[in-house]
Amino acid sequence: MTTALLIIDVQQALCSGEYECFEIQRVIETINGLSARARKAGVAVVLIQHEEEGDLLKHGAPGWQLAQGLHTAPEDHRVRKTTGDSFYQTNLQKLVPVQDYDRLVICGLQTDYCVNATLRQAHQLGYDVVLAADAHSTVDNGKTTAEDIIAEHNKDWADLSSSVARIDVVPAAEIRF
Repeated sequence: MTTALLIIDVQQALCSGEYECFEIQRVIETINGLSARARKAGVAVVLIQHEEEGDLLKHGAPGWQLAQGLHTAPEDHRVRKTTGDSFYQTNLQKLVPVQDYDRLVICGLQTDYCVNATLRQAHQLGYDVVLAADAHSTVDNGKTTAEDIIAEHNKDWADLSSSVARIDVVPAAEIRF
């Protein structure tokens, strides 16, 4: 089984200031542990960055940069995207083609947007998905706390497995490469 680790949108604008995600320092530390184990095992690590017009996530702007404290390596792959789905109009599927990579480990930001869209598309494309249950985050949405959004999505994703592809939702420490 060939695996890739997708780290979605762990960017400065979502890790500090007005849009800082819930427990972001713990989440970044958890992602760093996961990516260190992946690199040690020779697993491809893909850093995905969202961009859009305006100040916050404009390509090259301070908020677009990967978060301070997120560990990266020169061999990591980079993907730029403009929608929630990390596969849509990007080179991600060429980097990790389903015929070569049958398992994707997913973590990052934001739970209810880009992580959700990417996980669902990966599943639809036939990848087995392992979601690091404690390595994704979001913000309160005005009606629901970030903590409740995360818990609800973890539960919903665990119920999505099909005969085509599996989705496992497990703590990062239990993920094996």
